[in-house]
Amino acid sequence: AFHFNILKPYVKIFTDSTKVMHAKWQHLISQGSARLDMFELISLMTLDSLQKCVFSFESNCQEKPSEYIAAILDLSALVSKRVDQIFLHKDFPYLLTHDGQQFCKACCLVHEFTDSIIKERRHTLLNQGIDDFLKAKSKSKTLDFIDVLLLSKDEDGRELSDEDVRAEADTFMFAGHDTTASGLSWVLYNLARHPEYQERCRQEVRELLRGRGPEEIEWEDLAQLPFLTMCIKESLRLHPPVTDISRCCTQDVVLPDGRVIPKGVTCLISIFGLHHNPAVWPDPEVYDPFRFDPENSKDRSPLAFIPFSAGPRNCIGQTFAMAEMKVVLALTLLRFRVLPDATEPRRKPELILRAEGGLWLRVEPLS
Repeated sequence: AFHFNILKPYVKIFTDSTKVMHAKWQHLISQGSARLDMFELISLMTLDSLQKCVFSFESNCQEKPSEYIAAILDLSALVSKRVDQIFLHKDFPYLLTHDGQQFCKACCLVHEFTDSIIKERRHTLLNQGIDDFLKAKSKSKTLDFIDVLLLSKDEDGRELSDEDVRAEADTFMFAGHDTTASGLSWVLYNLARHPEYQERCRQEVRELLRGRGPEEIEWEDLAQLPFLTMCIKESLRLHPPVTDISRCCTQDVVLPDGRVIPKGVTCLISIFGLHHNPAVWPDPEVYDPFRFDPENSKDRSPLAFIPFSAGPRNCIGQTFAMAEMKVVLALTLLRFRVLPDATEPRRKPELILRAEGGLWLRVEPLS
């Protein structure tokens, strides 16, 4: 779905949502809050961006409460909590608990919102026809995720059902907001702890946008930020948003020591463990963006670094996520200096890698 031509206009959406977040930062700082919880603020920004990119919907969720956004956040918290309660993994008895009832309520609200968008968009598509629909979209220069899904066909050439479209859209909203927020929060933390890398990123962005304002960053610029990209990748290695994944073996797998994992067995793969394996990454606890210099990574296995998983079931939104992280990080470093908080965060691996009590940083506006 995420061909570059579809992604290009999303840069403006990322820029606008980031500008709103930065205005909120400025307001909080003016009120005396020099310490900000990156997870909380960035999560709202990524949800704001996603609603625009997936549904073309402006909720202004960064500035006022949104019932839909509250439901998405509730679902994230409830799923994370349920994972740790093995005896509640089955729907019965989970749906009899208070959490289970809250889960059903939030699911219904999210489904109703998505269903209403799909129904309205199908009606428009039916009335206008595909050609006129695409002409109208070309004027606005943005195809959202719902449009892409409604215009898609499965491997048998059939249109996706409303249920399929809803499942894809809801999955993208649910899985896409806090993973990107985690990635961005931790890269800001790492750059706060390494001011020399932070300043080098800032200078790279300034030189790229020389003579242009921050809001004028474009899709083509994102490939011209090699050091900033290296800093993002090294942060995703050190603090992968998704710490582990499970996969079912489709064939017998022979391990190096001769033991065999039989076909059909589900394996838990530790992304965090791989990214911190000293046999693969020397001094794995050290934040070193130069690991991802092309010269240093040319002989490394592509499976040594898998923040978005790998293979046919890898993350469908990785190009989207990397583009958003580059835009948000570039604009943030142009407007603010980030500094470490007095309290060192403790990693809190849930479904997503968080920090206990939030990830707090000190933020100073740049003149």
